[in-house]
Order: sequence, then C-alpha cells, then structure tokens
Amino acid sequence: MQIILLKDVGNLGQVGEVREVAAGYARNYLIPRGLATVATEATLKQLELQRQAHARRQQRLEGEAREFATELEGLTLTFPVRTGEKDRLYGSITTGDVAEALEREIRQSVDRRKIELKEPIRALGTYTVSVKLLPDLTPSITVIVKQEEEPADDEKGVE
Repeated sequence: MQIILLKDVGNLGQVGEVREVAAGYARNYLIPRGLATVATEATLKQLELQRQAHARRQQRLEGEAREFATELEGLTLTFPVRTGEKDRLYGSITTGDVAEALEREIRQSVDRRKIELKEPIRALGTYTVSVKLLPDLTPSITVIVKQEEEPADDEKGVE
C-alpha cells in the first residue's frame, strides 16, 4: 500500500515522502496515529502543490535575506559605555544589545539568536560580529565599544 508521510517516522522516512508499506501497518498504526495518509491521485497532486508553494516561499525568503544581508554588510554600530579600572565595562554588551542597536539603526527587527557572539563583550575595542540569516549567508557587522564622553566641569555644575 502506498502512503504519504505526514510526520517523520524513524526507519521509514520524512514528511512528504511517498512510501510502500504493508497494508496492515498503514491501517493499524500509521494512519490512526496521524503519521501518514493513503496515497491517492488527489493527495499526490496536493502534495506536489504544497512542495511547489514551499519552494516559492523559500525562494522569496532567500531573496529577502540576501537584500537584508547587503544592507547589514559593512554596518558599524558604536556603543558608548562607562568603564572602570583597566577599561573594563560596567556590565557587558550582549547579543540582545546588538539586536536593539541594529533595530534602531536599520528600522528592522533582528532576532538576537541570529547574532553570533562567542561571549558578551566586556572590554573597549572593535569587534566583528556575524549575523546568521541563512546557513550559507552570514554578513558581518562592526561593533565599536568606546568610552562614554565625560561632561566637562562647567557642564557638571562645578563652579
């Protein structure tokens, strides 16, 4: 009996695959559990339409990601911070901070989980940070961490 898998089934296949299985296995196990459906002409056509729609959607998403990558490539973010001894930061700059700054800069949200930062930034300097948009598309941005400008004595209200 031919079936179309609706979910991944170990030792049988993955979603959307058409497989030949014993009729009893399909009727008594796969179909009642919602793991598969009978492969009829109509369900095979529907499966092909779903595959085509998925391919179009993926192609559109890839195009948008590539446009976004060109916008991100070479972007520089500057973080003015307060520091303590030996130019160590009070706190750190995390992927969330970078995502917020990116959102302010380009007016488009970026998921902080896509920002690749080995560990939070805790010192002054210039860092290269990657943003993983697709498995093969990872633009880099530059993050500059500099000391916050101290207000001059006359601005502090000292006379």
